[in-house]
Amino acid sequence: MFPYRSASSVLFDLHRGRVHAATLMEETLEHIENVNPIVNAIVGLRDRTSLIAEARHADKSGPQGALHGLPVAVKDLVNVAGVTSTQGSSLFRDFVPDHDDVLAARLRAAGAILIGKTNTPEFGLGSHTFNSVYGVTRNPYNLELSCGGSSGGAAVALATGMLSLADGSDMMGSLRNPAGWNNVYGFRPSWGLIPNQPKADSFLHQLSTLGAMARSPQDIAILLKELVYSDPYQPHCLHDVNVTLIDDISLDGLRLAWLGNWNEAFPMEEGILSVCEHSISVLQEAGAIIETPVPPFDAERLFQSWITLRSWQIVADLGSPEIKVGALKDTAIWEIEKGRALSALDVHYASCVRSEWFRTVSMMLDTYDAFLLPTAQVWPFSTDIEYPVEIAGVAMDTYHRWMHVMVPASLAGLPVLAMPAGFSRAGLPIGLQLIGRRGFDARLLSIGVAYDAITGWVTTRPPLQNR
Repeated sequence: MFPYRSASSVLFDLHRGRVHAATLMEETLEHIENVNPIVNAIVGLRDRTSLIAEARHADKSGPQGALHGLPVAVKDLVNVAGVTSTQGSSLFRDFVPDHDDVLAARLRAAGAILIGKTNTPEFGLGSHTFNSVYGVTRNPYNLELSCGGSSGGAAVALATGMLSLADGSDMMGSLRNPAGWNNVYGFRPSWGLIPNQPKADSFLHQLSTLGAMARSPQDIAILLKELVYSDPYQPHCLHDVNVTLIDDISLDGLRLAWLGNWNEAFPMEEGILSVCEHSISVLQEAGAIIETPVPPFDAERLFQSWITLRSWQIVADLGSPEIKVGALKDTAIWEIEKGRALSALDVHYASCVRSEWFRTVSMMLDTYDAFLLPTAQVWPFSTDIEYPVEIAGVAMDTYHRWMHVMVPASLAGLPVLAMPAGFSRAGLPIGLQLIGRRGFDARLLSIGVAYDAITGWVTTRPPLQNR
């Protein structure tokens, strides 16, 4: 009954007593037991007895928040009190925190029942979800292929109906790529809209952000309402951005820029651009004005700025003495070594490029409502490889160069809605990034609602439902 129902409809029934939280929990756990062994998306699952008891208590206490009684699993980069929280690393295989991170605490306060975790690569590095603790998460549209990452477990849990809402985090496409590869929606908000977990530094690192995933833009707005808040003790927080003002808008006259492969700067596997362009033509048929301007900035300058600032942030997070660097995977070691070799001026000049790009893209968005890019440069690849080493004959010089298409939005801290764009001839999903001006988050979600009503891509469910 409950798998694949929207979060909004389930919550409507829960709040009115038409559905009991215990019944929802029982059916959710039964569905997880049937599906999760195939895809390995949900990890650290709490025991059934405790979860059913918590759901029954929710039924007795009555609605306590907007997410009252809803089963939710959070990404395994978020600490949850009493739940094994590994960050995908064998270093934390047995770590059970005694308190919640802010995100988990806010979900609890909203009435959600935290059932466990969603799988992620080690420390969220790399857009392929596998680790030495829980293993690989598989793409439900083809079990031999990657589901993306680092929010891969979240995307697969949504695509297979095990969850109706999921949190994600996004530095270099960590929720956008898996959304595209699993035919769901993912939202990277304007940087600062959802404050990050407080840690040693709150001023300097402005690349990664928490976000939301679901099977519709409307459901994303439900989760965002609980995650967005203003923290007076953190700098750079955005104020007065209401993400719940989702308007019923017309696409007629909407001006969108399709930047495709960035004037051939982003190598693309065959078929990705044509599938995306088909969905863009649907927008055009609905009245949107689609233009293909020359990309306004040099792609290589963007990338070099990005990898400098990224390695600088990662070494700040993982380069501490308590982390045994030699025990990490090769890509994490690469980031730490690169970060340690940077000078202060290296970081300064990279940030100057970032500032120049922010001014440039803001001027472009004076002309356009949003711009569009694919959610990846390759189709889902084999789970047997860690990352693609070439695209269409072009060698990749870093482990994440194949995600270059994610850099423009991330570097400027812009909001992005990753939207399903259709399927390859082999039945593999890909998505579109709808990228807008900082602070225009609700506007992007409104466009997404109109797009979803026209395309209906999410209704093409993975073949697992027929097993």
